[in-house]
Amino acid sequence: MAKHGSELTPPTGDVLDAAFFDRETTTVARELLGKVLVRRFDGGALWGRLVEVEAYLGPEDLAAHSKGGRRTPRTEVMFGPPGHAYVYFTYGMHWCLNFVTREAGVPQAVLVRALEPGPGVGRCAGPGLVTRALHIDRALNGAPLQPPDLYMVDDGAPRRRIFATPRVGVQGTGRWEKRLLRYVVDSPFLSRPVRRKRLRAL
Repeated sequence: MAKHGSELTPPTGDVLDAAFFDRETTTVARELLGKVLVRRFDGGALWGRLVEVEAYLGPEDLAAHSKGGRRTPRTEVMFGPPGHAYVYFTYGMHWCLNFVTREAGVPQAVLVRALEPGPGVGRCAGPGLVTRALHIDRALNGAPLQPPDLYMVDDGAPRRRIFATPRVGVQGTGRWEKRLLRYVVDSPFLSRPVRRKRLRAL
């Protein structure tokens, strides 16, 4: 875990704005890979590079929290404008971080599943590990993905080949179980290892 007040400087580049997230969710999910998530906390900065995400496609998606148009205090952020954090508690154990996409009223989001951790950051191979390592909890639910607290940076890193697989833990959702809505790059930090020969390259 990085020390609070660390002098380490996160990668610099273009901060992704709301317009980046106000697009088709699978496009946003794929283009997030390789970009850097920065969390400024207690006078320091923690960060990691996205290597695994999942797209959730709103009311028709039986694996999404907003399936059937469900609108509750928990899911309200998903219905709001794009470019905000949707943070929820799951399994009574850990927080999960999502990025709200599409225009207001269309409740879709991208789940952050794994990061390649920056200097001093703990392992981020799983949604709960991501939030734990970056000190993300309910206090950031609904926060805009903009400095100073939590934001995404395109630092111009070379693009890596992207692969698509079914999402993790969506059993019982019919045809949605097999939809290729989990996007990864080849990395030792994936939440679950994948067999390259079974992957669909994009």
